[in-house]
Amino acid sequence: MNGAETLRIGTRASDLARAQSTTVARAITERTGRPTELVTISTEGDASTRPLVEFGGQGVFVSALREALLAGEVDIAVHSLKDIPTRAEDGIALAAIPAREDPRDVVVARGGLTLGELPSGSRVGTGSPRRASQLNALGLGIKVEAVRGNVGTRISRVTDGTLDGVVLARAGLARIGRLDEATEVLDPLQMLPAPGQGALACECRATERAIVRLLADHLDDRATRTAVTAERSLLATLEAGCSAPVGALAVVADGDDGEELWLRAVAGHVLGVPMIRRSLTGSPDDAVGIGERLAAEMLADGAASLIEEAKS
Repeated sequence: MNGAETLRIGTRASDLARAQSTTVARAITERTGRPTELVTISTEGDASTRPLVEFGGQGVFVSALREALLAGEVDIAVHSLKDIPTRAEDGIALAAIPAREDPRDVVVARGGLTLGELPSGSRVGTGSPRRASQLNALGLGIKVEAVRGNVGTRISRVTDGTLDGVVLARAGLARIGRLDEATEVLDPLQMLPAPGQGALACECRATERAIVRLLADHLDDRATRTAVTAERSLLATLEAGCSAPVGALAVVADGDDGEELWLRAVAGHVLGVPMIRRSLTGSPDDAVGIGERLAAEMLADGAASLIEEAKS
């Protein structure tokens, strides 16, 4: 492939997915001069209204894009990193993880209210067992209700009065220009995000070494990759899928002896009790090991039974 050829970027059809892929496409062109075009791929997760937990595993939004990639229909696939299975896929390289958006969750509630201001019995929607677990653990007396659909569809459940609020990823609202609709940004002490939330993944065929280098050299962000590596290592060791009630957030920060990696994680029951919270710090060079050790501590405290209950 010569330098003048257009790079075809595979994307899901939703507004958010296209916004994410457009961001990547523009960055590639601005930083390398390579022209790009978006190719829309339909995925099973987009076509179904079933709850995500019913699909029985990770990759519901990923497999069709990967199939298109391996078939040579696209050159690059852009995913939300939190949707990608933790196991490696033969023939595919995770070539770049761009700088992460703010990974926190937000509330969009009626009347500009925060979670704490919603009266007892208010209906708050989410399709995520992780969010449901942590919402119930707050003890606010709200009723957590399942909701599916794209960002606009979920917000419309609030504006039409079906729900009193919904919980969404801040990064998603920011990417589609609707962040001003958030009525509260949730502190990670209240709501830890999904592992990898706010980050994008740029995959390509492992054999296309020139594209691997292009993405790695011009889009990959070291601090973001380090943080999400720790989060995904924890998720893999827990043997928990992206629909499990597990939250994790890693941060690379300056410490007394140089950079430190701080990883926090939670595993909970969908009803909110019990809840296992742990944290661990270490060297950024040991991101995988930090995730594995923290997961081992959580497993010793009973996290496996909570995850299995959520799967059943």
